[in-house]
Amino acid sequence: MGLIDRIGRVIKANLNSLVGNAEDPEKVLEQVVMDMQEDLIQMRQAVASAIATQKRTERQWKHNEATAQDWHRRAQLALQKGDETLAREALVRRQPYMETAEALHQQISQQSQLVNKLKQDMHKVERKLAEAKTKKDMYIARARSAKASQQINEMMGKLNPQGSLAAFDRMEEKVHQLEARAEAWTSLETDDLEKSFAALEGGSQVDAELATMKAQLGGSQSASLPQASEVDPELERLRAQIRDT
Repeated sequence: MGLIDRIGRVIKANLNSLVGNAEDPEKVLEQVVMDMQEDLIQMRQAVASAIATQKRTERQWKHNEATAQDWHRRAQLALQKGDETLAREALVRRQPYMETAEALHQQISQQSQLVNKLKQDMHKVERKLAEAKTKKDMYIARARSAKASQQINEMMGKLNPQGSLAAFDRMEEKVHQLEARAEAWTSLETDDLEKSFAALEGGSQVDAELATMKAQLGGSQSASLPQASEVDPELERLRAQIRDT
């Protein structure tokens, strides 16, 4: 299995297991991204090395190809000069250069395919690294949010809201009792003051009413008693009547 597939497995294994993993997600994600960056550096080095090898092979091929052509040209020159033996010797010297050039040409074709494959893999790793960085930021944000939510839940659990509410209810009841007691004292003081004034007001009214009654009684007694001047003649008439009988 190639390097790209192994890197893909590592990314999935690390990113998908973060939620249930006891490790710190931020540290794990940072490490994953760092590992991928190292892998990308190695792949770039591999691509650069393959390209350098290909160029070196191309130079060797060109050298052997040029040397073979040079011996071919010499063989033609020897034939033109009528020296068949020299021409044959030139063709013999040409042969290994031709074979080497042919082998190098095939090697160049293979190296070219390898370089193209390495470049494609490198681009895939670059895309996966960019994707991993994006996912890293997303997962880190989610991990921080989950951690903050967990801390809040733990704090809420320690607060014991039922107990706190019960304490508030007790304090509210106590405040109501204190207010009721204060109102009772105020009411008692107000009642005593009202009674005092009522007593004062009532006494003055009674005195006034008593004075009025006395005045009325005095007037009625004077009116009901007959005057002496009126009683005497009446008594004389009664006496006269008694004598006549």
